[in-house]
Amino acid sequence: MLPPVLEIYVVWHPRDEAGAVVARQFLDHFHGTAYSGLIGGAVEVYLRSVGWRGPSDAPRPLPFMEPFPHGLAEPSMVAVVPVLGNELALELERRSGSWHDYVAAIAAAHDAAPEQVALFPLVLDRGVLDGTRLGELVGHVQGIGGASAQVTEPASGLRCRDLAQGLAQFASGMRGERVKVFLSHTKRARSEDVDRVRAVVARVRRVIAETRLAEFFDASDLQPGMDWADTLVAGASTSALLAVRTDLYATREWCQREMRVAKTSGMPVVVLDAIAVEEERGSFLMDHVPRIAGGVDPSEDAIIRALNQLVDECLKRALWERQHALVVDDGRFTVDWWAPHAPEPVTLAAWIAASEPLPASRPLRVLHPDPPLGRDELAVLEDIAALAGLGERIEIMTPKGLAARGG
Repeated sequence: MLPPVLEIYVVWHPRDEAGAVVARQFLDHFHGTAYSGLIGGAVEVYLRSVGWRGPSDAPRPLPFMEPFPHGLAEPSMVAVVPVLGNELALELERRSGSWHDYVAAIAAAHDAAPEQVALFPLVLDRGVLDGTRLGELVGHVQGIGGASAQVTEPASGLRCRDLAQGLAQFASGMRGERVKVFLSHTKRARSEDVDRVRAVVARVRRVIAETRLAEFFDASDLQPGMDWADTLVAGASTSALLAVRTDLYATREWCQREMRVAKTSGMPVVVLDAIAVEEERGSFLMDHVPRIAGGVDPSEDAIIRALNQLVDECLKRALWERQHALVVDDGRFTVDWWAPHAPEPVTLAAWIAASEPLPASRPLRVLHPDPPLGRDELAVLEDIAALAGLGERIEIMTPKGLAARGG
């Protein structure tokens, strides 16, 4: 069992009743299917509200407040989500007592070690930070869940995406940087479809602009004098890729290049389907990734769902890399390729080509997040490995499969 990587603590005053609703939203999201494929301990959500002696007493201590008992391993990272309501603000105006000291300890831990203790305040009631002791303690930290005036989306989805994005940046060490969305698209379209394709891409860009995400878009990010081909490849290899799949997308050379580069670089990829009539021919490069149904005219809701999925993929990848680092430090496992996504012909071939001479004395082990591949999918990958001279010496499995075999 690996040490825990990320623990999220949602903290709210028990008389701020909306706090329990928010906490349940985070609990359901981060314990949902998006993160279930990781090794146990990658991300856990804990709730802190009622103390041992009732509402006036602060909750149980957080990891940085006192040592863990019985030699339990401490998490690599702790994220605290204080839910800021009127009751918490009123409690802290006393400037003493257990709740005051609890929130003060959270703020002090974050300020002292922001690379280990992240703080993501969520404001429930307007004004709770204005001239208050609560504002003095946590008001300097940018909160999550701020709604856009231009795009309407469910508050729960916005909160979860903001938190997932903040956590992805936190886990990746991206201090001061935002998750960047590489918008992969084609301007090419059938003559009768040009205006629609242009409008779809513009709508996606407008929605991205209303989030906290950064964007790479060729028309605005390719500057005069730059090598446009190298810049596109560099962007696709370092950014989360959102592919707007219109009718001609799969056949375009640079769309295929961007998709291949993103996949072989291990970057998150999500496809937003926006096909109006048909694809004459798809591409094997485009599959094996999450796909969001957008229809002929993708709505803001579909675009937001695609962005939410992409952000979750970013956090999932960051946590997987963190677990990989723990395994390397631990030295108990022998895994030759710690694949951030389930292998496919494109990525397996690239990995084999880029690998150092592989040992012949044991099977080669590839580990990727659950769910496992199907039997026929595995058969194709094993055929590729055999053609590369690996014979039957490759094992492709997930954390659950590895656990079942005893590591």
